[in-house]
Amino acid sequence: MTHRTHVVVIGGGQSGLAAGYHLRRLGLDFVVLDARTTPGGAWQHMWDSLHLFSPAAHSSLPGRLMPAQAAETYPDARHVVEYLADYEKRYKLPVERPVRVHGVHRDGGLLRVETDSGTWRSRAVISATGTWRRPFLPAIPGRGDFGGRQLHTVDYRSPRDFAGRRVIVVGGGNSGAQIAADLAHDTELTWVTRRPPRYLADDIDGRALFDAATARRRALDAGRTDTGGVASLGDIVAVPPVREARARGLLKADPMFTRLVPGGVEWADGTRAEADAVIWCTGFRPALSHLAPLRLRGRRGHIATTGTQAEDEPRLHLLGYGDWTGPASATLIGVGRPARDAARRIDELVR
Repeated sequence: MTHRTHVVVIGGGQSGLAAGYHLRRLGLDFVVLDARTTPGGAWQHMWDSLHLFSPAAHSSLPGRLMPAQAAETYPDARHVVEYLADYEKRYKLPVERPVRVHGVHRDGGLLRVETDSGTWRSRAVISATGTWRRPFLPAIPGRGDFGGRQLHTVDYRSPRDFAGRRVIVVGGGNSGAQIAADLAHDTELTWVTRRPPRYLADDIDGRALFDAATARRRALDAGRTDTGGVASLGDIVAVPPVREARARGLLKADPMFTRLVPGGVEWADGTRAEADAVIWCTGFRPALSHLAPLRLRGRRGHIATTGTQAEDEPRLHLLGYGDWTGPASATLIGVGRPARDAARRIDELVR
């Protein structure tokens, strides 16, 4: 079956919904294709103890404030899923799910989106697939020799799964620190990072991070000196569980090991640590395989953009992948502005 529409939005998480909100306001005909079976995007797959960095009012998509969660200053992932499901329903966004996109192709003056549920032809495409489906694992010697369990951030759920076990958590970012803090009480924990952990000041939360990212983007756009953005403040937001574990002396980071061995890990000096499990909190890469037919990637796999618009295919916009597609665009509060800009550019294109 073939469908026609002005715009196809690929991805029904926070970025796709923000795009849908602005496309709806402009009166454009569009569809949102979501590979997941239920609303909520990647938030429905987060670990049990995860909380936002910011209060609800500062973690909202355009047009609808996130309501506060009872007894929680920083809402948990379940609350975010409920908010996104309500947002989708409130604005009657035309989300089709589950629909998995196989590829986006040029088709004369249109873009053709091939899926497992038919074909859509459109004047423009917004890719908002995020990163959750592309976890990154570093190339570490001996990874195939380790006899215990290896998992990534995407696979972690609860410290109950590791109670009494020897666990190594790899990664000095927010996920690594939060999962290490989660495990510090009931496991024999080893936390390893490539450089000493850099905590942001305890009073900094997502509001300040968004402001820092925005200020950096404005400075670069104006040709001024790079402010460093969020990276200049540190790597880890000291949310309450992290602060508590750190204060109790439970978050002591060791340097990165050099290899895995059958029973654990080994450092350059021959020191070893035994482990039953290694959790790789080593980040993600953009999930962009559906755009491969357009042949837009450079040598490093990066698609050049001006704002959200692909430089070599102006009918394509990329939304929510990080600062390269808009300041803090991978966050709830940050995606609204680049989503609005993408919708406005598409409106100019299709009318």
